[in-house]
Amino acid sequence: MEFRDYYKTLGVERTASDSEIKSSFRKLARKFHPDVNPNNKDAEKRFKEINEAYQVLSDPEKRKKYNLLGADWERGAAEEEVRRRYGAQGGFSSGRGFQYSAGDFSDFFESFFGGGVRGGAGRGRHPFTDGGFDFGSSRPSRAPDLETEVPVTLQEAVAGTKRRLDLTADDECGTCGGSGTVMEEEKQGKTRVIRAARQCPTCGGTGVLRNRHTLEVTIPPGVSDGTRLRLKGQGGRAPRPEHNGDLYITVRLNPDHRFNVEGRDLRCILPVWDYEAALGAEVTVPTINGRLSLKIPAGSQAGRVMRLRGKGLPARGKDAAGDLLFELRVLAPTDMTSEERRLMEQMAERRKSRGVADPRAELLRG
Repeated sequence: MEFRDYYKTLGVERTASDSEIKSSFRKLARKFHPDVNPNNKDAEKRFKEINEAYQVLSDPEKRKKYNLLGADWERGAAEEEVRRRYGAQGGFSSGRGFQYSAGDFSDFFESFFGGGVRGGAGRGRHPFTDGGFDFGSSRPSRAPDLETEVPVTLQEAVAGTKRRLDLTADDECGTCGGSGTVMEEEKQGKTRVIRAARQCPTCGGTGVLRNRHTLEVTIPPGVSDGTRLRLKGQGGRAPRPEHNGDLYITVRLNPDHRFNVEGRDLRCILPVWDYEAALGAEVTVPTINGRLSLKIPAGSQAGRVMRLRGKGLPARGKDAAGDLLFELRVLAPTDMTSEERRLMEQMAERRKSRGVADPRAELLRG
């Protein structure tokens, strides 16, 4: 029994994405569809091969199994086990008296997957069913997700805010259900037979319509840079709302001239005069929501960090509130009066006379 290279059949690489596989299938299915090639046995055969390949590669479980066993499939799994797991589940109709059933798939497919395609109530829609010519999707089609970034100020990140977004999306065409093709069908007993296919007049055969969406979104309090928010059903639109894509928003914090964000902590470089650091002082410092007083201990050195717990970004979910950190930067006066200079020189002489250690002594040791 001949091994079938489904990737070669669809003209894609083994690493092809789901969208690449679907795109290639659509193109080939339109080319070889029986309605486009009436009474052409070669086209009919090619169409069956294309559909069979897509039935496997569009199904994550079947594709995984196919990739794992590949050409060694006969040694990899007993036929009875394969049939038990992938039993035949019916057939479907695809054109002028041209109907697929479990027997229309190759012996390789029959032995490997048990034949048939998924269908029936509650199992998703058939490849050729109501809502358009879906070209082999064994699951309800879903509109694409959308991604966008929203910049916010630090104050907005702390308190929460709202944003009005104008988004452009490729929505599924409601006329053809995203297939690009509309069908003229009739029902014969329990079988739906497609009598003709034509390009969708609404989307011009692309399956999508470029639309603009405007919506107001809420940015919750406590977000940090890189926070990703999901808005279910607010992405690309599908004919059925439950098949809408989702909107993913990545929050970006605008730079703040006072605070650097470190996780959920906020760090501020706090300038203090040398005499404030030496003598100790109580100074006014900024916070996200206002100001407060901070005590600087006497003898503080440059680089010392003063921590105010819980004053950083507020708690969110399992993340506790951050802290507000003040890193001291000691400044020496540069605009002293003659009297101030005289007093500074006097202090320097007195410290020398007391034998105060040279602060650079450690650096000068060999």
